[in-house]
Formats: sequence, structure tokens, C-alpha cells
Amino acid sequence: MQLSEFTDKDLVSKYLGGNNAALEMLILRHKSKIFTSILILVKDKDLAEDIFQETFIKVINTLRNGSYHEEGKFLPWVIRIAHNLVIDHFRKSKRMPMVRDTEDYSIMETLKLHEDNIEDKLIKNRIHEQVRMLVDLLPLEQREVVIMRHFANMSFKEISECTQVSINTALGRMRYALINLRKIVDEKELVLVQ
Repeated sequence: MQLSEFTDKDLVSKYLGGNNAALEMLILRHKSKIFTSILILVKDKDLAEDIFQETFIKVINTLRNGSYHEEGKFLPWVIRIAHNLVIDHFRKSKRMPMVRDTEDYSIMETLKLHEDNIEDKLIKNRIHEQVRMLVDLLPLEQREVVIMRHFANMSFKEISECTQVSINTALGRMRYALINLRKIVDEKELVLVQ
């Protein structure tokens, strides 16, 4: 049986048993989702890499000292560690994250687009620009839930574990985000092109 066929729980056990390749498989398996969740919040590729590495240093230390208790929640646990490190970073730098494009990063790059004709691409790009502008106007907690749900494809359970709030709170934040987005669209009299 190849390592890629093992569950996260089995890979953690194998790593603790001395198989370093098992940890590499865990990182490989979850890197995209974890890195994306960090990058969406910090909007700086180098900083996201640093926090990603710091996250796995913390994961390794926690695993080695026996503080990790398997509950079938490896990925949400790691994302929560990453999220906490992002919060620590912003607290230290005393600035709040804003979801905005930079030269190195575009939030829309995290979306998977299938091959469309030129007209379809132009329409989608325009819609994405409008949606991105609207999401930027949301309060931080609502923006965070929208980004995690729709851009990082996280479940509400994963979002609640990552942000350390109840599922109902995460759902409520999404509900208020949608209400606020509708209100902003009405106030600005926007029409999203279709």
C-alpha cells in the first residue's frame, strides 16, 4: 500500500513511528488548501510561505510532544493553527488584513476557470472584478467566511474550527455577508453582468 492511500490518521501514526515520508505526504496532500487559506488572508506570497512553514513547525512540535489528539480533524486543526499564526502576525504588526490584489497575488487566481471563449472569459473577469470589489467592502469577519467558503472551498464545519466559532456563528456571518452584499448592490445600483 502506498502512502497516498493512507488516511491522515494513519499517516500521523506512521510519522510518529519514525516515517518522515508520512509527514511529507500529509503536507503534500493538504498544502494547497492550507497555503491558499493563509494567502487569502495575508495577500503576500512570501509572508504566506513563512506562515505556512511556521504552521508545519508548530504541527511537528505538537505531534512530537504528544499534544495532538486524533479526532479525524487533521486538516481543520492545521488550518486553525495557520489562522492563529496569521492573527498573531497582524496583532504584532497592528494592521488588519484587507483582501486586495497586489502585484504578486490576485484572489481570482484561486478560482479554477475552465476553458471558455474570449467573450465568456471577458464576462467572467468582469463579474469576478465586481464580486471582488463587493467582498472587499464587507466587515472582516464576514469577508473571512465568504473567502474561506467560496474561494478556499472550506465547509462550514472547517470554517468554524478554523475561526474557533460555532458552526451557527459561521453560518450567521455568511448570512449577514449575503445580506450586506445585496444591500451594497442595491445602494450602489450595481448590475452584475451575466
